[in-house]
Amino acid sequence: MSVLVVLGTRPEAIKLAPVVKELRARRVPTRVCVTGQHREMLTPLLDLFRIVPDYDLDVMTPDQTLSSLTGSVLSKVEELVADAAPDWVVVQGDTTTAMAASLAAFYRRVPVAHVEAGLRTYDLDRPFPEEANRRIIDTVARLYFAPTARARDNLLAEKVDPALVHLTGNTGIDALLDVAGMSYDVTRGPLAEIDFRRRVVLVTAHRRENFGKALHDICLAIRDLADRFEDVQIIYPVHLNPNVGGPVRRVLGDHQRITLLAPLDYVALVQLMRRSALILTDSGGIQEEAPTFGKPVLILRDVTERQEAIEAGCARIVGADRDVIVSAATELLTDRLAYERMARVANPFGDGHASRRIVDLLEGRGPVAPTEPAGATEPAGATEPAGATAPAR
Repeated sequence: MSVLVVLGTRPEAIKLAPVVKELRARRVPTRVCVTGQHREMLTPLLDLFRIVPDYDLDVMTPDQTLSSLTGSVLSKVEELVADAAPDWVVVQGDTTTAMAASLAAFYRRVPVAHVEAGLRTYDLDRPFPEEANRRIIDTVARLYFAPTARARDNLLAEKVDPALVHLTGNTGIDALLDVAGMSYDVTRGPLAEIDFRRRVVLVTAHRRENFGKALHDICLAIRDLADRFEDVQIIYPVHLNPNVGGPVRRVLGDHQRITLLAPLDYVALVQLMRRSALILTDSGGIQEEAPTFGKPVLILRDVTERQEAIEAGCARIVGADRDVIVSAATELLTDRLAYERMARVANPFGDGHASRRIVDLLEGRGPVAPTEPAGATEPAGATEPAGATAPAR
């Protein structure tokens, strides 16, 4: 068996790195192709996980549209698949890279294995274009690695052959636990300017559907919280996209209790999550990761494909409504019982062994127990200083 792993963005690198590591540990012939979709944010992760790409397609051009990006990835990956002739093409998630690479493999009659298959909001506008991307991938895939029982059930409801659908857990938790165990000095590097004696509120907001008024309102809510809580420091690593950086800096750039950082490397982000009191995000990955550390999450979107976090009680949807965001965050920062109800929920997304199950399945060994939500790791946040997590009385 030979495998071609195609990735282009930071989340793909994080969630496919454990799979690549496991494949290579078993001496499965594995080649890695990067498309270059997120060049600046991807390279540090490849270095972190010691992945040297076999192919670099370098698809990005200035002011590129989704259609031109899709066309470039599609044509270049198709040429690569024709030349490399892998037995499987492995993709992850819902990016343009994953969707176009899946189509390229499909056109060449090479089977596609989809890591993190079956996530759905059933709203093509939210998230855009990710909801369409993942549905397209799951239309052409031939092996489905569902991270949760809900994702598996979505696929079965769509009449996917049950023999092709496997519940594995989320590989992002594999990567998270690996990185969380690394030694890290917060007094150096990108976190050095943060005063961890204050309660830290981590914010990440960069989704396309929040561009414009929604992001402006999110920023106003963040400023309201900084004004209201003198013991809170808000940390916002700002995405490189100018549709994010411009509005964020205009509204938040001059506030003394709001720190705007350049995008953090993954190790720094994990350590910042561990030391935060509360997380506000529109990121799918952080919704999955934060419960491992017992950190309540307020989701800056109107819908989420990670509904398991809502049902478990470790996350809450607040959208981009200024008043709703401020009210929900204020409750968690002032009401200890409300905070602890969210903070002490086991992570429903994985147990750190998803990549092993995935490679077992690729090798034809069948699923590895557990076969039900491969999940529920107890939150690790209790090991952090009490001041980093506890709301004010």
